[in-house]
Amino acid sequence: MRGLGTARRRGTDHQEADGADAGGGLIAQLRRPPGGRDARTMLLGQLVDRTGSGVWAASSVLFFTFVVGLDAGRLGLLLGAGAVAGIAGPPLAGHLADRLPVRPLLIACHLLRLLTLGAMLVVTRFEALMVIVALTCLGDRAAKTLEMLFATRVAGDRRATYQALSRSAANAGCALGAGLAALGLAVGTRSAHEVLILGNALSFLAAAALVWRTREPRGHGRLTAPAAGAAAPPAKAPATGPWRDRGYLRFVLLDTALNVDASLLDVGLPLWLVHHTDAPHAVIPAFLALNTVLVVALQLPVSAKVRAPRQAAGAVAWYGFFLLGACALLALSPEHGPWAASATLLAAAALVTAAEMVRSVSSWELSVALAPPQARASYLGVAGLSSSVQKAVGPPLLTGAVMAAGPPGWLALGAGVTAVALLQRRTGLRRLDAVDAGAPTSRSAATSPHSGTEPLTTGQ
Repeated sequence: MRGLGTARRRGTDHQEADGADAGGGLIAQLRRPPGGRDARTMLLGQLVDRTGSGVWAASSVLFFTFVVGLDAGRLGLLLGAGAVAGIAGPPLAGHLADRLPVRPLLIACHLLRLLTLGAMLVVTRFEALMVIVALTCLGDRAAKTLEMLFATRVAGDRRATYQALSRSAANAGCALGAGLAALGLAVGTRSAHEVLILGNALSFLAAAALVWRTREPRGHGRLTAPAAGAAAPPAKAPATGPWRDRGYLRFVLLDTALNVDASLLDVGLPLWLVHHTDAPHAVIPAFLALNTVLVVALQLPVSAKVRAPRQAAGAVAWYGFFLLGACALLALSPEHGPWAASATLLAAAALVTAAEMVRSVSSWELSVALAPPQARASYLGVAGLSSSVQKAVGPPLLTGAVMAAGPPGWLALGAGVTAVALLQRRTGLRRLDAVDAGAPTSRSAATSPHSGTEPLTTGQ
């Protein structure tokens, strides 16, 4: 009876996944996402997680400054150490996911962050805080990679749709968290700051509980389960791992430069507005609001245009063009008064958001398609380095080089990113051509360790 119930439940999940294509809108897709019930539960967990993260992002600097009493120098060192520690999270998560189930690993990451955030309420020594913040960032980056692995296993060849839903849920959560933080910051007391931290910590506990309710995707060490009747995959992963795969490392290196939109939105636009334009400071919150609205409204339609690896490679060029346009607007903004500068900066923020939406789906699709199926967990862990390295390198690059050079610095950044995007497009298509040329024509190609474009099962 238990087996029959499981079969019926899985059949329902498949119907939900199949019906999602016909649903059309965001709400319908969220009700019937690729991967069925497990995917829906995981998306809810991401919403809860990102709500807490939004609270922390909006309140952490003020907490460390006014509650802990750190000066600007020590605060910068603290945040920098956390960003550097976060770089190790994705490859570590990918390495472990090749050997262990994803669910308990993700739960462990949430619980680690729960403990470290709770420790901030009682720890005041700077050295101890550095360790706590480093562990928090390590767990945060590892959790995001594990969420990606889970999604790729359960969503199969509809992973682009899942990614769009994930980003919509994440952006909505961050916006909700920022709003909740604003209420606490308006009170401004030590107790209010502590309540915000506690709320963030509890969001990790709730996310861990939701992950616990999901089922482990099939295929430990792999991201797909073989279709019925297909040839069994090799027992071992390919001998060439991600650290010896020059083509994949080249993709990750180029992808790191193509993550600069995050630093541009969070750091570049606000600081440029404050120090180089006449636009009112009240425009700064509008950057995040505009970004959130556009991602929630448009990420699904954008993802619908990129459903295959070659489409993803072609879309990379648009990332460069959007960033070039945004940088050109930033270069022009100091020449205008407050109203014109505000409009110019908001237009730049819209182009950065467009680039972000293209990058998220193209980077996601290519990182999966260019990796051997039998070692995708470790490969995707290495792919996660691109966003982690950008978090550590992007802000200093913008503040120390681009903005210091003024408008020519923005034009140089835009031109450089566009050149990298075009190079990524060319090298990605070349690797996909090599995969197609060497792929077996039999059905067993679906599980060949050398294939990067095989059809993926849902893992249900």
